[in-house]
Amino acid sequence: MDFKTRTLAELRTASAAQALATKHVLVGFDGFVDTIVAPVSRRAGQGDNFTPFRTIEEFGQRILGASGKSTNIEFFPTMEKLGGNGPIMANALLAHELALTYIGALGAPNTHPVFSSITERAKEVFSLCQAGSTTAVEFTDGKLLLGQMRSLDEVTPARIRAVIGEERYLATLEASDLIAVLNWVMIPNLTEVFVDLVDNVLPKIPRKRRHADGTETERIYFFDLCDPEKRSPSDLSYALDTIGRFSEFGSVTLGLNLKEAQQVYAVLGFGVETESESGLRNMAARIRERLGLSTVVVHPKESAASATRDGTHWVPGPFVAEPFISTGAGDHFNAGFATGQLLGLSPEACLAVGVCTSGHYVRTAKSPTIADIEALLTSWR
Repeated sequence: MDFKTRTLAELRTASAAQALATKHVLVGFDGFVDTIVAPVSRRAGQGDNFTPFRTIEEFGQRILGASGKSTNIEFFPTMEKLGGNGPIMANALLAHELALTYIGALGAPNTHPVFSSITERAKEVFSLCQAGSTTAVEFTDGKLLLGQMRSLDEVTPARIRAVIGEERYLATLEASDLIAVLNWVMIPNLTEVFVDLVDNVLPKIPRKRRHADGTETERIYFFDLCDPEKRSPSDLSYALDTIGRFSEFGSVTLGLNLKEAQQVYAVLGFGVETESESGLRNMAARIRERLGLSTVVVHPKESAASATRDGTHWVPGPFVAEPFISTGAGDHFNAGFATGQLLGLSPEACLAVGVCTSGHYVRTAKSPTIADIEALLTSWR
């Protein structure tokens, strides 16, 4: 029996769609309006009659050629969509029809229309400030995210309390099975939010999530740093140590794409590791052990690995060479992995649900339901 068959069996045993309908998740704290663009290499006519730059290297050569001169670069818009780690992950989780509260930068005084898929389906939405904006330049070998995010300076513990209120903030956290705190890099005061949570907020609520039937489950805290390259090593080290402190209050997962994992691995003093299966397993294991977390997951484009206290796990992904969309793929992986955790699936099955959630999204630009994930697992060869 391969991992796909085992994952299908676990999803069906868990009655996944029905079980998720009983869950409550809290996601925050960013928010972006994303404009997806194609970079124009050579234009032959109006509209989409052009040849795009296919790779970042090709695009880079054009940029380098402008040194000491100037050049004109056209970005052809193909889509406007909600963006940011939090909104994309929230949107993916809402495909499972669970209860979700969103706290973040979705617009002020009114939320931006691009977030309507969240505002219309979420249980509660608290917008702290104006959204940031991103121009996402997509290539076959990666993407460039050009952001304006000054409004995110307003995301602070004081602002959260001013918008939500102390008691409601506590009640929302207490009612949540999963708390996803995302996009540390682009929110300058998010470490302050981390510290406030572990010092002042979480000690006031029960460690475990209490359910209506009297049972209790461990609350899951999920973190995604976003690309930490522009933050100093000392800032990153302090944030990582603070994330480790959340282990006092529940199960903590740190989600990392390949570049993020390599940066974290280096700042923790471990040096360089390869992208091989053994390298991914080793990175996840050593980061997890050093920070004292429950789970660390590393997800490059072609596969994913995780480490828990019981060992390491790895699965390949349903890789597609030319995706319909790539911006948001990692956030969909995170949503899929966290969905598996909410269902109590094995680490291997969590990885499989993660890569299938991302795989379905990059093919269709739509967040998958459990039925979609099961269909991909069944048809995947």
